[in-house]
Amino acid sequence: MKRRNFARRPGCSVEATLDLIDGKWKGVILYHLQSGTQRFGELRRLVPAITQRMLTKQLRALEEDGLVIRKVYAEVPPRVEYCLSELGESLRPVIDILKAWGESHQQRLSCAPPPVVVKKPKRAA
Repeated sequence: MKRRNFARRPGCSVEATLDLIDGKWKGVILYHLQSGTQRFGELRRLVPAITQRMLTKQLRALEEDGLVIRKVYAEVPPRVEYCLSELGESLRPVIDILKAWGESHQQRLSCAPPPVVVKKPKRAA
């Protein structure tokens, strides 16, 4: 994935960081990889809304950026595992803070589940 040149621009370090974890899925994938090495199918189950094609694309971009390590085992059927690289591990505090912020503001976020309204049964008069 081609990266932009952020040199000598105000806020360039923030832009560079966001450029690495941009999009809908990269942060989610990085969050799930924090719990340890995952196979492709495990990631697919952990993020059921992502398509197989998009998961592949995002994992490749994360690998290209040096955030994820892809390990292929010479087995039949082939086994592929993904884990955070040292650089990816250094994003752990960032991902944890994003998670904490999301939890504390969940009611305002569009992804929050709708509030459960419990109706009390009417009493007979």
